[in-house]
Amino acid sequence: MNNKKADVSADFFRNAQRVIVGAALTAALPVVQATEGGGSSYPMGAENYMTGAMPPPGIYGQVFAESYRADRLLDNRGKQAIDDFHLSADVIAPRLIWVTEQKLLSGALAFHMNVPLIDLRVDVADEHQRKTGVGDIIFGPALGYHYSDKFHAIYAFDVFAPTGKYDRDDLANLGRNYWAIEPIAAFTYVDPSGLNGDLKVMYDFNARNPATDYRSGQELHADYSFGWGLGNGWVVGVGGYVYHQTTNDNQDGQELEDRKGRAVAIGPSIKYANQAGWFVTAKWQKESDVRNRPEGEAFWIKFTTPL
Repeated sequence: MNNKKADVSADFFRNAQRVIVGAALTAALPVVQATEGGGSSYPMGAENYMTGAMPPPGIYGQVFAESYRADRLLDNRGKQAIDDFHLSADVIAPRLIWVTEQKLLSGALAFHMNVPLIDLRVDVADEHQRKTGVGDIIFGPALGYHYSDKFHAIYAFDVFAPTGKYDRDDLANLGRNYWAIEPIAAFTYVDPSGLNGDLKVMYDFNARNPATDYRSGQELHADYSFGWGLGNGWVVGVGGYVYHQTTNDNQDGQELEDRKGRAVAIGPSIKYANQAGWFVTAKWQKESDVRNRPEGEAFWIKFTTPL
């Protein structure tokens, strides 16, 4: 790297030459600085309408598709840290959901597994690398509640397994090379001819990466959507995410200051639900107020159907 800005440490640039893409329900996010390199296991903004509404008992298929592009890598002051940076990630992530007949704590017990398939390209200065393959698999249990015919909630616990290919010396990686756990609380208010709102709140606890002796800080984030039902299966509105790293990273037993990441994103979001039981959501979101992470935009599609 030739960029030698005086206010950015050499560690930043060494970390910036590795990009790790993690998936949770699908996705790919880059690694830069905050958290190891600035990435996360969960793909920020993946969820949309109906995220907190558990369907009746049965087997369901879900597919997430994402196209993410970033041309800016930002430092702790929100300034561009590298002049020549580009990241592109295209992901298809099939998810299998099993809603059982069992009740636990008065909630419907369910399980899921998500397997992201990633096509990742990273360009930093005159270095380029592309990788394709399976990312980090996500799985876990959930409890679903229907507080009324319009207000619903899901409380879950996701596990991120380090199944994606990783090499500490590579520019692009398909996995983060460490386990992570994520408690979840998701809420949905749905009205076919009125207000629709969704909020999925998550908190990530990250294990240590054994290849780098790096432990990323804890992360608080939420996906959201707000819209209006048109009464014909369509909902139109906005969606995005809010992200804030709450604790410092740690490497070689030393706490690292001024590396906490943050970001927000917003964009148009729509949903169409068919009377046969399937529905599809789509949104475009633009990131802003970014620190210690890449800044870009993403297009998301989520399709859900009973099997």
